[in-house]
Amino acid sequence: MKETREHWGSKLGFLLAAIGSAIGLGVLWKFPYTVGQNGGGYFLLAFFICIVIIGIPVFVAELLLGRHSQKAAILSFVETAPKYPFWKIAGWLSVLSSFLIMS
Repeated sequence: MKETREHWGSKLGFLLAAIGSAIGLGVLWKFPYTVGQNGGGYFLLAFFICIVIIGIPVFVAELLLGRHSQKAAILSFVETAPKYPFWKIAGWLSVLSSFLIMS
């Protein structure tokens, strides 16, 4: 018996949910204060460089991995590379980092 899964109603709905999850309200309130305290323009430059070099590739990799495996975060890492136990740890770390970012 094949299990049916729900899908997003539109690409825009998924995109807005993903952006809202990644950004969060705490960042929106704290960001202007952090910019003012840490040098303004230089901080923004370093912030956007880190987003482009680290944030976007990791975000896209997690989306592709989840889309490919159609499983939970930890199981998707294990299924992708079953011979390597490190990937199970990477799955747990991804869940832990998401929890810490959201809290």
